[in-house]
Amino acid sequence: MAATRPDALTFVWAAVAIIAGALGVVIARNPVHSALMLIMTLFGVAVIFIELQANFLAAVQVIVYAGAIVVLFLFVIMLLGVDKQENLETEPLWGQRPVALALVVLALAGVLALGIEAHWA
Repeated sequence: MAATRPDALTFVWAAVAIIAGALGVVIARNPVHSALMLIMTLFGVAVIFIELQANFLAAVQVIVYAGAIVVLFLFVIMLLGVDKQENLETEPLWGQRPVALALVVLALAGVLALGIEAHWA
């Protein structure tokens, strides 16, 4: 059974999100950012589960791992006191807002393409 174009694009974008998130977990210096990258990785795995039509595993992935385990990690990080003073007026990642907006538009275009081209049963 051959994959359709939206399925292949969804797989590629989920795989890119998983790899980027996994690299972010290892590379991030701030432990909170590392935990957020772990959430991105877990959501990417949930998207792969949805593509495989394993909806229960996707729900468990999001609820148990991204919901409970990462929240537990964040509580431990906060209790350890690794927070530091940050200046909120300077943006540490230059251009992150336009990139975020472009990614949101790209995600919406992907969802629309999936809705238009997919043949739902």
